[in-house]
Amino acid sequence: MTTLGTASAGPGEMDTGRLEVGETRDGTTVGLPCAVIEGASDGETLYLQAASDGDELNGVGVVSRVVPRLDPAELSGTVLVVGIVNYHAFQVAEHRNPIDDTKMNRAYPGDDGGTSSERIAATTFDAATRADLILDLHQGSTSQMIDEVRVRCGRRHRLHDECLELAKTFGCGYVLDQKGPEGQLARAGPDEGIPTIDPELGGCVGWDDDSIEAGVTGVFNVLRGYGFLPGSPGQEPQTRAKGFDQYGSPAGGLVRFEADLGDRVSAGDRLFEVTTPFGERKARVTANNDGVFWRTRRLPQVATGEYVCSVGTNVDAY
Repeated sequence: MTTLGTASAGPGEMDTGRLEVGETRDGTTVGLPCAVIEGASDGETLYLQAASDGDELNGVGVVSRVVPRLDPAELSGTVLVVGIVNYHAFQVAEHRNPIDDTKMNRAYPGDDGGTSSERIAATTFDAATRADLILDLHQGSTSQMIDEVRVRCGRRHRLHDECLELAKTFGCGYVLDQKGPEGQLARAGPDEGIPTIDPELGGCVGWDDDSIEAGVTGVFNVLRGYGFLPGSPGQEPQTRAKGFDQYGSPAGGLVRFEADLGDRVSAGDRLFEVTTPFGERKARVTANNDGVFWRTRRLPQVATGEYVCSVGTNVDAY
């Protein structure tokens, strides 16, 4: 019998429930939606979570499509799922937890006696570290971004190769292999000896069906590639970037992009221009280095110095 919060399942069973993480301001218990899928056969454990940033909903879309398709009778091992991590931010469609103004994916491994976000991080980290593999589903917030997977432990970490292999198995086509900030689950998990990746499934307001389907395919690639389900993942070579060049606007006005997401760009290629409301060009920005056009702001209006786009750099294939 495997239990997560109030969800409990024996071999060949599935159950859903709530994982208690505290109380709201009126004293109501906060419970994160969770699920246990216990395979009919023995095997490893996969932990899957979504929406640690409250406006990143594509991961929730993935969970809502993956869980109904999991047949415990066909599964070897166990899948633990927390469908919505940042409960308070999700309720108000915000990125950060409004209770303590914290970005949840900077709070791991958490503190069970700390702030709201630290307590949620501690509870979900306790669940995650019961597993052999961790998938932490994200998206590029409300920016526009390619579907990619992030390996955040750093290339000198003892688990780097295992995390990179997990990213390749997930198979979005693009991988950012760059050490992440302190407090990310994709950094804290490997420190506990658990391969962990951070799929960033596009970027949008609400959710995007194409990116959700890329995430669904990725989860099932992992389930097949690591023996939870029969079959083999459809692995293809991945494009890996080891860094980012970020570009701000040299002037205020309206942005017109001259490259599309996923385009290969060379140093000196035009990325965007800034115009007046009457179409008069005020500035043009070119790439500093070769790379892949990775991410852009969503709204066209910018102030001087405001973020506009990112190019993935130091690119190779593996």
